[in-house]
Amino acid sequence: MLLFFRTLPPAESVIVLPSSLALTSQPSPAIVTQDAVRRLPRWALLLLCIVYVVPGYVGRAPWKNADIASFGYMLSLTEAGHWREWLRPSMMGIAAEDGVLLPYWIGAWAIQWLTPLGVATELAVRVPSALMLAGTLAATWYAVYHLARHPNAQPVAFAFGGEAKPLDYARALADGSLLALIATLGLAQFSHEAAPAVARLFFGALMFYGLAALPSRAWAAPLSLLASTVGLALSGAPLTAAIYTGLSMAALAWPGAVHAGMPTRWRGFGILLALLALVIGLGWALELFRWQLAPWRGSLRDWQSLGRSLLWFTWPAWPLVLWTLWRWRRQLLSLRQQRHLGLPLLIASVPVLTTVATLAGDRALLLGLPALAALAALALPTFRRSAAALIDWFTLLFFTGWAIVIWVVWLAMETGVPAKPAANVARLAPGFEPVFQWPAFIAAIAGTLGWIVLVRWRTGRHRTALWKSLVLPAAGATLCWLLLMTLWLPALDYGRSFAPQMREVRALVGDAPCVEVHGLGPPQVAAVRIHGGWQPMPARGPVSCPWLLVDVDAQASLPATVNIHHWRLEERVRRPTDDNESLMVFRRVVTP
Repeated sequence: MLLFFRTLPPAESVIVLPSSLALTSQPSPAIVTQDAVRRLPRWALLLLCIVYVVPGYVGRAPWKNADIASFGYMLSLTEAGHWREWLRPSMMGIAAEDGVLLPYWIGAWAIQWLTPLGVATELAVRVPSALMLAGTLAATWYAVYHLARHPNAQPVAFAFGGEAKPLDYARALADGSLLALIATLGLAQFSHEAAPAVARLFFGALMFYGLAALPSRAWAAPLSLLASTVGLALSGAPLTAAIYTGLSMAALAWPGAVHAGMPTRWRGFGILLALLALVIGLGWALELFRWQLAPWRGSLRDWQSLGRSLLWFTWPAWPLVLWTLWRWRRQLLSLRQQRHLGLPLLIASVPVLTTVATLAGDRALLLGLPALAALAALALPTFRRSAAALIDWFTLLFFTGWAIVIWVVWLAMETGVPAKPAANVARLAPGFEPVFQWPAFIAAIAGTLGWIVLVRWRTGRHRTALWKSLVLPAAGATLCWLLLMTLWLPALDYGRSFAPQMREVRALVGDAPCVEVHGLGPPQVAAVRIHGGWQPMPARGPVSCPWLLVDVDAQASLPATVNIHHWRLEERVRRPTDDNESLMVFRRVVTP
């Protein structure tokens, strides 16, 4: 993550001149002075990234479903006895997600390397994910930095000089894209899991950088493309990697597609062709290609649900993207010559279409967020002062309101006052006992004070900067995430993990050497292993255990699996926050 904070040429401050002060012939809609690209302090950007990345990875239990299931597969790989088992990750005979290998390998290696050093297993599997999230932020910054240096992305040249310098302008847009990415609502939860989606996000951002830097970086770009292609192929997205490389090859082969000499152009074409052959070969050899078309959404409700998902997941990037497409609409007519527009559109369109056409859901959209943030940043040099003020005030009210809600609910959990929020928490999480944690409280106080200082700075009278309109959205999203992962973390752990349910089961089962399970999915099997501390065995398997755990929805098929007369139902244990997730606990009464 520190890579994108290296020293760049210094810049001064920024304002956006009205169009009357620029040349009448505008090759681009961006009208930016050198004063408008003044430097965003590196320490502030680094601090924002740290505060965004760290909470959610430290101090919490694995949540259901993908988070704890991935943890279970990683833990199982550490006990694999043959290298072939690493090519088919499984947990108690339940195969992992089709085509996903590398994320589980990385997690298993982290367990093997870090736990001997005293690192807790739950933290060890999150270290690679945290590094990949940081790498995603860095790759996005550098991708936009290279795209913004493209001649067609540069602002209008003024008749008497004074327009933004190319490198300073590129750095300002890169800062804006990073802020837009952090501000995106859909990034927070899924990017803080130890799940394959985080690896796909990182390798997708790395491919974005490699394609953006290909004309100017002789070694860094090809190496990034190699790593990202292999990473996507082994993380469950080989088809996405193939589409990206194939379409990029087509763009390079198109006449006038890039402002580069023929040797550079055909060198890039050759690199992409080799990568395309590599991903196809990997996919064919390891049987990685999978494509699940979603059933046709025949009802209005299905389409409304999809639309709501797209709108909230990509907020606030999508309104800025629409504004970018409108203000840069003339450049879209010659898209093959506009790398700063064409490449982000290519990278973003594939995940969006995948979400519509397959069963991948919101997690597929993660791949498109870096590119959407790049397009959102291109809206910044076209904003009028009134639009920037509207964004600032809306963001200020929105995130301040949510911060107040989080603090009030936390106070209700701790003290019972106000009574109504306290009653709502008791209803939604019956049996939850709040725990006051000084480190979390201090972090929440520090984050809130930082927000107050930032708001005061933003509403003060001083010259504007190109990236300034996205400071409050990014900081507000980070503040709310920090408050949730500190003040609300005990309640969220209670409501979103299997730990409370497993504690109740353990009160019955005790320190049994193993438990048999029937009808449990991968997240529940992993919870039995991680939270319960037992070795789960399939019912009627080669090993007989004194206890049997059955999912309540699978009780009808239980007599076909075991001799029901050999077992006695002891108790039904529900997950406190969900009546539909209950386990039936049986004790063996007849030894086979």
